[in-house]
Amino acid sequence: MARKARPSDLGQSIAPAVNGDGYHAVPDIGPQDASPRVSSPFPPIAEYAFLSDCEVNCLIAPTGRVEWMCLPRPDSPSVFAAMLDRAAGSFRFGPTGVQVPAGRRYLPGTLVLETTWRTRTGWLIVRDAMCIGPWYHSQRRSGTYRRPPSDYEAEHILLRTARCVVGSVELSVDCQPVFDYGQTAAKWEYAGTGYNEAIASGGADEVPIRLVTDLRVGFEGPGAHATKVLRQGERAYVAMVWPRSRHSTGKEYWAEHPAPPTIEEAFMRVERTAEFWREWINRGDFPEHPWQGYLQRSALTLKGLTYSPTGALLAAPTTSLPETIGGERNWDYRYTWIRDGTFMLWGLYTLGFAREANDFFYFVADVAAGRKDLQIMYGIGGEHELTEKTIDHLSGYEGSQPVRAGNAAYAQQQHDVWGAVLDSVYLHTKSRDYLPEVVWPILKRAVECAIENWRLPDRGIWEVRGEPQHFTSSKLMCWVALDRGARLAELHGDKGLARSWQSVADEIKADILTRGVDERGVFIQHYGAKTLDASVLLIPLVRFLPPEDARVRATVLAIADELTVDGMVLRYRTEETDDGMQGEEGTFTICSFWLVSALCEIGELDRARELCEKLLSYASPLQLYAEEIDPRSGRHLGNFPQAFSHLALINAVMHVIHAEQGVTNKFNASSPQP
Repeated sequence: MARKARPSDLGQSIAPAVNGDGYHAVPDIGPQDASPRVSSPFPPIAEYAFLSDCEVNCLIAPTGRVEWMCLPRPDSPSVFAAMLDRAAGSFRFGPTGVQVPAGRRYLPGTLVLETTWRTRTGWLIVRDAMCIGPWYHSQRRSGTYRRPPSDYEAEHILLRTARCVVGSVELSVDCQPVFDYGQTAAKWEYAGTGYNEAIASGGADEVPIRLVTDLRVGFEGPGAHATKVLRQGERAYVAMVWPRSRHSTGKEYWAEHPAPPTIEEAFMRVERTAEFWREWINRGDFPEHPWQGYLQRSALTLKGLTYSPTGALLAAPTTSLPETIGGERNWDYRYTWIRDGTFMLWGLYTLGFAREANDFFYFVADVAAGRKDLQIMYGIGGEHELTEKTIDHLSGYEGSQPVRAGNAAYAQQQHDVWGAVLDSVYLHTKSRDYLPEVVWPILKRAVECAIENWRLPDRGIWEVRGEPQHFTSSKLMCWVALDRGARLAELHGDKGLARSWQSVADEIKADILTRGVDERGVFIQHYGAKTLDASVLLIPLVRFLPPEDARVRATVLAIADELTVDGMVLRYRTEETDDGMQGEEGTFTICSFWLVSALCEIGELDRARELCEKLLSYASPLQLYAEEIDPRSGRHLGNFPQAFSHLALINAVMHVIHAEQGVTNKFNASSPQP
């Protein structure tokens, strides 16, 4: 039975009379509160813009406010956190007294944001970029880079430019940082002899930020403010600069990272950053198809979610954006999950971005080196402990508490991790016809761990906080570990080990086919259950069984018909699953894209294309995706933008395109053929 949406799920929208395709009646969503709803002070999650320099990122609201930014790393405490509490800091650059822009877009092929403003007196165009420039560590090494440096690196500057194109517009700067997740107000002081530079400092553990502008800055309480009337053809800028760490704040560092001293230099640096992104996207191989733009935006988002010094991939740049408004399912996703590796490698190899895939592969090799077992997730610098705490002084997005920093799931036992690593190694090796010797010991340990643990219960791919179970998808990924391990052992020249591992893979497969299927021939969530789980959609994608197998077809169609709300896929039904949490959740974006891929696999191309079109229609105004989507209102829920959602989009869109063209995928999560 379809779950009922609560009024909070619908946000400010009016309940639609028909669903997204305009034909079928939407299930009853229950009585509506007759009292007028107070407009939320928080923008919808989907309306934020995402910027990145591949070391730091930020989210900008439609009002022109930077409402989420952590320094000096994406997993550091926040400097601007108005996204989670309206008093926790923001940075606005835009026309005075106007909060709703006339239009917003990314410059094509870039992560440079352009916002057009109309006021009663004129028109203004603002461009925001996190600057990327030529590699500048020519005299000394960077303190954070472990991967081979490229020709470019982050300049650690958020640069915002404005140009009046018609009439006149009063331009305002309002920069109010609040350090350490909204706990420490900024202390401002001028730098230099004029009014054009200022430095904000927080506590002893916080990095200072420097504001440089061609406007005259003054201080009002904890904020720095400036205004100026621009007339047609006139321009202005403001740059926010930060050090790489609190230990690199001397004159030498600021000299190495100079902000633009002139308006001409500022506009040149924005254009140089745009050129970097266009050159990068041009290295990709995108099909000539109407959906090409979604693939490019997803690729740019994934690149923006990488942490270049180590090659890590953030699951998302945010923490504690709620899966249910007002609920407790709020998690910190500013870390790297190993299971993302297989999907990231598939997506990047498919689109031609081998360098980023290679960097992530060696990040995994680094964090696993010398360890007996793999964790499911790591810090972006390779940290192994990600202690979770609640930040109780933050009110949360639309009152959704608790706000969390850290993620206790790092200590969970999830048996899919070994299969994810082995599939990543196999895909990397297949793309290069070469198995790096450095990863062979890691690979062996991962296979041995899968052999030792596959019979035991775990927390599953969804990291449930209820009782451990014998999850079917966990057994499946243990099979992947043994199957890929056997293939890699053969490539390594150890045929005896290959035979031994393949024998265990066959044993796991037989166990799944005996205990993981119900009387209908449908794969179930865990042994002994009757419930469905979207994670078993991976069965055809990892080539556990051929797509024409009757059990695969029955499972895919059962999920499409029974685990969906208005066509969108749930992870599982919360009322049927002990996940240790209260409340409901929306449909999971990645699961819906998995269904698209699975429908293609079983030959249901029309249904796959229809669902893919529907999912693409739910993209944010800037073609970004959160973790979840409410299928009735289209509201995005959960952390944003979500790497896993964009990885699954690439997989699904390429499945549909290849199915239409009758082409077999060159790289996919289903690397080996059965």
